[in-house]
Amino acid sequence: MWAPLVARAETGPDKAITQRIAVWRFDALGMEPELVTRLETLFRLELDRLATHPLPARREIDRVITGNQRECTGEDKCLGAIGKKLGVDIVVTGTVGAMGANYVLTIKAVDVATGKSVRRIESEPLRGSPDDLIEGVRVAAYRLLAPEQLHGSIQVQSDLVGATVQLDGKPVGKTPLPNLGVISRQPLGKHLLRVEAAGYAPFEDEVEVRFQKVSQVVVRLLPSTETIGSGRTQEVAREPFYTKTWFIVGVSLAAIAIGAGIGYSIGKVDCRVIGPTGEISSC
Repeated sequence: MWAPLVARAETGPDKAITQRIAVWRFDALGMEPELVTRLETLFRLELDRLATHPLPARREIDRVITGNQRECTGEDKCLGAIGKKLGVDIVVTGTVGAMGANYVLTIKAVDVATGKSVRRIESEPLRGSPDDLIEGVRVAAYRLLAPEQLHGSIQVQSDLVGATVQLDGKPVGKTPLPNLGVISRQPLGKHLLRVEAAGYAPFEDEVEVRFQKVSQVVVRLLPSTETIGSGRTQEVAREPFYTKTWFIVGVSLAAIAIGAGIGYSIGKVDCRVIGPTGEISSC
Protein backbone atom coordinates (compact mmCIF):
# COMPACT_ATOMS: atom_id res chain seq x y z
CA MET A 1 0.00 0.00 0.00
CA TRP A 2 1.27 3.46 -0.65
CA ALA A 3 0.29 6.96 0.31
CA PRO A 4 -0.70 9.71 -2.18
CA LEU A 5 1.65 10.18 -5.10
CA VAL A 6 2.07 13.92 -5.54
CA ALA A 7 3.92 15.89 -8.19
CA ARG A 8 5.78 18.67 -6.41
CA ALA A 9 7.72 21.55 -7.91
CA GLU A 10 11.47 21.39 -8.41
CA THR A 11 13.75 24.38 -8.80
CA GLY A 12 14.19 26.28 -12.07
CA PRO A 13 16.31 25.60 -15.15
CA ASP A 14 19.62 23.76 -14.85
CA LYS A 15 21.34 26.32 -17.02
CA ALA A 16 20.07 29.61 -18.42
CA ILE A 17 20.20 30.32 -22.14
CA THR A 18 22.70 33.10 -22.82
CA GLN A 19 21.54 33.88 -26.36
CA ARG A 20 19.22 36.85 -26.89
CA ILE A 21 15.76 35.65 -27.90
CA ALA A 22 12.73 37.37 -29.41
CA VAL A 23 9.27 35.94 -30.02
CA TRP A 24 7.83 37.25 -33.27
CA ARG A 25 4.24 36.04 -32.87
CA PHE A 26 1.91 33.05 -32.75
CA ASP A 27 -0.70 32.79 -35.49
CA ALA A 28 -4.14 31.22 -35.04
CA LEU A 29 -5.31 28.34 -37.22
CA GLY A 30 -9.08 27.89 -36.92
CA MET A 31 -9.41 29.10 -33.35
CA GLU A 32 -10.07 32.17 -31.25
CA PRO A 33 -7.23 34.75 -31.37
CA GLU A 34 -7.76 35.47 -27.66
CA LEU A 35 -6.62 31.99 -26.65
CA VAL A 36 -3.64 32.21 -29.02
CA THR A 37 -2.61 35.47 -27.36
CA ARG A 38 -2.84 33.77 -23.99
CA LEU A 39 -0.64 30.87 -25.10
CA GLU A 40 1.89 33.28 -26.59
CA THR A 41 2.01 35.21 -23.32
CA LEU A 42 2.62 32.00 -21.34
CA PHE A 43 5.37 31.03 -23.78
CA ARG A 44 7.06 34.42 -23.44
CA LEU A 45 6.94 34.20 -19.65
CA GLU A 46 8.63 30.80 -19.71
CA LEU A 47 11.37 31.98 -22.07
CA ASP A 48 11.94 34.97 -19.79
CA ARG A 49 12.60 32.52 -16.95
CA LEU A 50 14.84 30.37 -19.11
CA ALA A 51 16.91 33.12 -20.77
CA THR A 52 19.60 35.31 -19.25
CA HIS A 53 18.53 38.38 -21.22
CA PRO A 54 14.94 39.68 -21.05
CA LEU A 55 12.89 39.21 -24.21
CA PRO A 56 11.89 42.31 -26.21
CA ALA A 57 8.35 43.32 -25.26
CA ARG A 58 5.58 43.27 -27.86
CA ARG A 59 5.43 47.08 -27.76
CA GLU A 60 9.14 47.31 -28.56
CA ILE A 61 8.82 44.85 -31.44
CA ASP A 62 5.90 46.79 -32.93
CA ARG A 63 7.90 50.02 -32.67
CA VAL A 64 11.03 48.63 -34.35
CA ILE A 65 9.49 46.45 -37.04
CA THR A 66 7.78 48.48 -39.75
CA GLY A 67 6.73 48.26 -43.40
CA ASN A 68 6.67 44.93 -45.23
CA GLN A 69 8.41 43.14 -42.38
CA ARG A 70 5.17 43.36 -40.39
CA GLU A 71 3.69 40.91 -42.91
CA CYS A 72 6.26 38.20 -42.17
CA THR A 73 4.42 34.90 -41.82
CA GLY A 74 7.29 32.80 -40.51
CA GLU A 75 9.75 32.44 -43.40
CA ASP A 76 13.32 31.96 -42.24
CA LYS A 77 14.70 34.87 -44.28
CA CYS A 78 12.30 37.51 -43.00
CA LEU A 79 12.59 36.25 -39.42
CA GLY A 80 16.37 36.59 -39.69
CA ALA A 81 15.96 40.19 -40.89
CA ILE A 82 13.58 40.93 -37.99
CA GLY A 83 16.09 39.46 -35.55
CA LYS A 84 18.86 41.72 -36.84
CA LYS A 85 16.69 44.80 -36.34
CA LEU A 86 15.87 43.71 -32.81
CA GLY A 87 19.50 42.88 -32.03
CA VAL A 88 18.82 39.28 -30.97
CA ASP A 89 20.39 35.91 -31.75
CA ILE A 90 17.27 33.76 -32.12
CA VAL A 91 13.75 34.55 -33.31
CA VAL A 92 10.89 32.24 -32.36
CA THR A 93 7.54 32.04 -34.08
CA GLY A 94 4.70 29.56 -34.26
CA THR A 95 1.12 28.63 -34.98
CA VAL A 96 -1.65 27.32 -32.74
CA GLY A 97 -4.14 24.92 -34.30
CA ALA A 98 -7.30 23.33 -32.92
CA MET A 99 -7.68 19.52 -32.80
CA GLY A 100 -11.18 18.98 -31.51
CA ALA A 101 -11.16 20.14 -27.90
CA ASN A 102 -7.34 20.27 -27.84
CA TYR A 103 -4.71 22.64 -29.17
CA VAL A 104 -1.34 21.98 -30.78
CA LEU A 105 1.59 24.40 -30.89
CA THR A 106 3.93 24.25 -33.87
CA ILE A 107 6.97 26.37 -33.07
CA LYS A 108 10.34 26.98 -34.66
CA ALA A 109 13.50 28.88 -33.78
CA VAL A 110 15.56 30.71 -36.43
CA ASP A 111 19.22 31.56 -36.03
CA VAL A 112 19.58 35.23 -36.94
CA ALA A 113 23.22 34.99 -38.05
CA THR A 114 22.57 32.23 -40.60
CA GLY A 115 18.91 32.94 -41.37
CA LYS A 116 18.12 29.23 -40.98
CA SER A 117 15.87 27.21 -38.68
CA VAL A 118 17.71 25.53 -35.82
CA ARG A 119 14.79 23.51 -34.45
CA ARG A 120 11.10 22.94 -35.11
CA ILE A 121 8.78 21.14 -32.68
CA GLU A 122 5.13 20.22 -32.33
CA SER A 123 3.69 20.11 -28.84
CA GLU A 124 1.63 17.36 -27.31
CA PRO A 125 -2.12 18.14 -27.48
CA LEU A 126 -2.97 20.83 -24.93
CA ARG A 127 -6.30 20.96 -23.13
CA GLY A 128 -8.23 24.00 -22.12
CA SER A 129 -7.77 23.95 -18.34
CA PRO A 130 -5.30 26.62 -17.14
CA ASP A 131 -2.99 24.12 -15.40
CA ASP A 132 -2.66 21.89 -18.46
CA LEU A 133 -2.05 24.85 -20.74
CA ILE A 134 0.68 26.20 -18.48
CA GLU A 135 2.56 22.92 -18.21
CA GLY A 136 2.19 22.13 -21.92
CA VAL A 137 3.53 25.52 -22.97
CA ARG A 138 6.42 25.28 -20.51
CA VAL A 139 7.41 21.87 -21.89
CA ALA A 140 7.21 23.24 -25.46
CA ALA A 141 9.56 26.11 -24.58
CA TYR A 142 12.18 23.71 -23.20
CA ARG A 143 11.77 21.24 -26.06
CA LEU A 144 12.49 24.05 -28.49
CA LEU A 145 15.48 25.72 -26.83
CA ALA A 146 16.72 23.49 -23.99
CA PRO A 147 15.68 19.86 -24.68
CA GLU A 148 18.53 18.52 -22.52
CA GLN A 149 16.79 20.05 -19.49
CA LEU A 150 13.53 18.14 -19.95
CA HIS A 151 13.47 15.94 -16.87
CA GLY A 152 11.82 15.40 -13.51
CA SER A 153 12.43 13.38 -10.35
CA ILE A 154 10.97 10.57 -8.26
CA GLN A 155 11.11 10.58 -4.47
CA VAL A 156 10.82 7.18 -2.79
CA GLN A 157 10.12 6.97 0.94
CA SER A 158 9.53 3.73 2.81
CA ASP A 159 9.03 2.78 6.44
CA LEU A 160 11.32 -0.22 5.96
CA VAL A 161 15.10 0.10 6.15
CA GLY A 162 17.07 -2.00 3.67
CA ALA A 163 14.40 -2.57 1.00
CA THR A 164 15.81 -2.85 -2.53
CA VAL A 165 14.69 -0.16 -4.99
CA GLN A 166 14.71 -0.67 -8.76
CA LEU A 167 13.69 1.80 -11.47
CA ASP A 168 13.01 0.46 -14.96
CA GLY A 169 14.73 -2.79 -14.00
CA LYS A 170 17.94 -1.09 -12.82
CA PRO A 171 19.04 -1.10 -9.16
CA VAL A 172 18.93 2.30 -7.48
CA GLY A 173 19.88 1.41 -3.92
CA LYS A 174 18.34 0.45 -0.60
CA THR A 175 15.96 2.40 1.58
CA PRO A 176 16.40 4.98 2.87
CA LEU A 177 17.84 6.26 -0.42
CA PRO A 178 20.34 9.15 -0.28
CA ASN A 179 19.34 12.73 -1.06
CA LEU A 180 16.09 12.33 0.91
CA GLY A 181 15.07 9.51 -1.42
CA VAL A 182 15.07 11.65 -4.58
CA ILE A 183 16.04 9.94 -7.86
CA SER A 184 16.75 12.98 -10.01
CA ARG A 185 17.04 13.82 -13.72
CA GLN A 186 14.66 11.17 -15.02
CA PRO A 187 13.20 11.42 -18.55
CA LEU A 188 9.58 12.52 -18.76
CA GLY A 189 6.94 9.80 -18.95
CA LYS A 190 6.13 6.57 -17.14
CA HIS A 191 8.75 4.59 -15.22
CA LEU A 192 8.43 1.21 -13.53
CA LEU A 193 9.25 1.38 -9.81
CA ARG A 194 9.83 -1.79 -7.77
CA VAL A 195 10.55 -1.98 -4.04
CA GLU A 196 11.10 -5.37 -2.37
CA ALA A 197 12.47 -6.95 0.78
CA ALA A 198 12.63 -10.45 2.20
CA GLY A 199 9.48 -11.35 4.14
CA TYR A 200 7.36 -8.68 2.42
CA ALA A 201 5.17 -8.63 -0.66
CA PRO A 202 6.96 -6.56 -3.35
CA PHE A 203 5.60 -3.24 -4.49
CA GLU A 204 5.58 -2.56 -8.23
CA ASP A 205 3.81 0.15 -10.21
CA GLU A 206 4.27 2.81 -12.88
CA VAL A 207 5.18 6.30 -11.74
CA GLU A 208 4.78 9.22 -14.12
CA VAL A 209 7.61 11.74 -14.22
CA ARG A 210 6.52 15.23 -15.15
CA PHE A 211 8.52 18.26 -16.15
CA GLN A 212 10.40 19.89 -13.25
CA LYS A 213 8.27 17.99 -10.73
CA VAL A 214 9.13 15.56 -7.96
CA SER A 215 6.74 12.60 -8.07
CA GLN A 216 6.61 11.47 -4.46
CA VAL A 217 5.87 7.84 -3.59
CA VAL A 218 5.52 6.71 0.03
CA VAL A 219 5.71 2.90 0.03
CA ARG A 220 4.58 0.67 2.87
CA LEU A 221 5.38 -2.93 2.09
CA LEU A 222 2.81 -5.43 3.30
CA PRO A 223 4.24 -8.34 5.31
CA SER A 224 4.03 -11.75 3.73
CA THR A 225 3.30 -14.88 5.79
CA GLU A 226 6.11 -16.84 7.41
CA THR A 227 6.16 -20.54 8.32
CA ILE A 228 6.85 -21.22 11.99
CA GLY A 229 6.92 -24.35 14.14
CA SER A 230 4.45 -27.19 13.35
CA GLY A 231 3.71 -25.72 9.91
CA ARG A 232 1.69 -22.78 11.21
CA THR A 233 1.98 -19.33 9.60
CA GLN A 234 1.98 -15.86 11.04
CA GLU A 235 2.16 -12.31 9.71
CA VAL A 236 5.20 -10.22 10.49
CA ALA A 237 4.16 -7.42 12.84
CA ARG A 238 5.82 -4.03 12.53
CA GLU A 239 5.56 -0.66 14.18
CA PRO A 240 3.53 1.83 12.05
CA PHE A 241 5.86 3.70 9.75
CA TYR A 242 4.50 7.13 10.63
CA THR A 243 5.69 6.74 14.25
CA LYS A 244 9.33 6.28 13.32
CA THR A 245 11.56 9.27 14.01
CA TRP A 246 13.69 8.94 10.85
CA PHE A 247 10.60 8.90 8.67
CA ILE A 248 9.04 11.97 10.31
CA VAL A 249 12.28 13.94 10.13
CA GLY A 250 12.94 12.85 6.54
CA VAL A 251 9.51 13.89 5.33
CA SER A 252 9.81 17.25 7.10
CA LEU A 253 13.20 17.97 5.54
CA ALA A 254 11.95 16.90 2.12
CA ALA A 255 8.97 19.24 2.39
CA ILE A 256 11.28 22.16 3.26
CA ALA A 257 13.75 21.39 0.45
CA ILE A 258 11.13 20.85 -2.20
CA GLY A 259 9.00 23.80 -1.11
CA ALA A 260 11.84 26.20 -1.88
CA GLY A 261 11.27 25.68 -5.61
CA ILE A 262 7.48 26.02 -5.68
CA GLY A 263 7.53 29.76 -6.28
CA TYR A 264 9.37 29.24 -9.53
CA SER A 265 7.47 26.41 -11.08
CA ILE A 266 3.77 26.57 -12.00
CA GLY A 267 2.06 23.28 -12.81
CA LYS A 268 -0.63 20.79 -11.99
CA VAL A 269 -0.49 18.70 -8.81
CA ASP A 270 -1.39 15.07 -9.31
CA CYS A 271 -2.62 12.88 -6.51
CA ARG A 272 -3.78 9.27 -6.49
CA VAL A 273 -4.15 6.56 -3.90
CA ILE A 274 -3.78 2.81 -4.41
CA GLY A 275 -5.61 0.71 -1.84
CA PRO A 276 -4.54 -2.66 -0.40
CA THR A 277 -6.49 -4.55 -3.05
CA GLY A 278 -5.13 -2.51 -5.94
CA GLU A 279 -8.06 -0.13 -6.43
CA ILE A 280 -7.10 3.35 -7.66
CA SER A 281 -8.93 6.52 -6.62
CA SER A 282 -8.31 10.25 -6.80
CA CYS A 283 -7.40 12.19 -3.68
